[in-house]
Amino acid sequence: MRVFASIFHSPVFKSRWATLMLLFALPFAIRAAQAQSLGYEGPTGVFVTPLASTAASPSNGFGKPVVGYHFLAAGNEIGDYSTISVTEGFAKRYEFGYTSEIHAGSNQLPIDGVVEQPAYKLSQDFSILHGKATVLTNKALGSIAVGGIYRFHDNNVYNGDPEGTSGGAIFHQGTRNGDIYLVGTRVFTGIKKVPILFNAGLRGTDASVWGLGGNAPGFSARGFGALAFIFTLPNKSTLILGSEAAQQPQRVKLGLGQGLDIPTTVVYAARFVPSPKHKLNIDVGVLHASDGTQNPVLNVKDRAAFGLSYGF
Repeated sequence: MRVFASIFHSPVFKSRWATLMLLFALPFAIRAAQAQSLGYEGPTGVFVTPLASTAASPSNGFGKPVVGYHFLAAGNEIGDYSTISVTEGFAKRYEFGYTSEIHAGSNQLPIDGVVEQPAYKLSQDFSILHGKATVLTNKALGSIAVGGIYRFHDNNVYNGDPEGTSGGAIFHQGTRNGDIYLVGTRVFTGIKKVPILFNAGLRGTDASVWGLGGNAPGFSARGFGALAFIFTLPNKSTLILGSEAAQQPQRVKLGLGQGLDIPTTVVYAARFVPSPKHKLNIDVGVLHASDGTQNPVLNVKDRAAFGLSYGF
């Protein structure tokens, strides 16, 4: 999801916190679903934000790997983005994994409506390492987990000027940033035949839009949340309708002393699990980040996203 700094001038999403939303979390059974549903960056979770569950594994060893693929069609000017993930569970409460983020497109980023020279090519690929540990599992309270994400090997993203420089040098800086987070997940079963999943967390981050827009000026605490409704369909298939939201650092690290008010990112999505016999999840979603009010070229409103997760 390459959503760049200049995209976020839109006044539509300048609220500090955008309510809870609907997620697509559980497949055929609530615990099994969470354990086989990888998010965009690799941890088990929603499309982007993590859940408190971990990839399935036995109590005394490693589980079988879970693989995932996610795709975002961000538009002609920004390009398309894919992630390929492998996540491994351990001892029923730990997981770790690797994700490769790939950008397709030869695009240029206009700054204040003008393409700078040398042009800022939106061609960043980067790598992601992640880990998570469930620290509490209680039937009444739900689950609580802590985790971390480290992003690296992005050699082109805009990351602010080196001290004392300006101009073309800003277009060739690497990005290294990360998140640490605490997340809680609870399933409410009080409504007959329609379980509801609540997910909320707090992360500390120095990444702008999960590293897709570069670095933030410093480390800050940001909230995220999700809410899911799960429906059972014929032949024991499952449909989950929902959305998620995540606060972003308010500013991007810009070497020219500029600042941007970055809005909360919102994803509306659905997850379909065809059969309880197979650990397969099919996700479709819509990303809303900016409607192009400040720059029509950078319209990232109602952009389609797609994902697959499969547990061996």
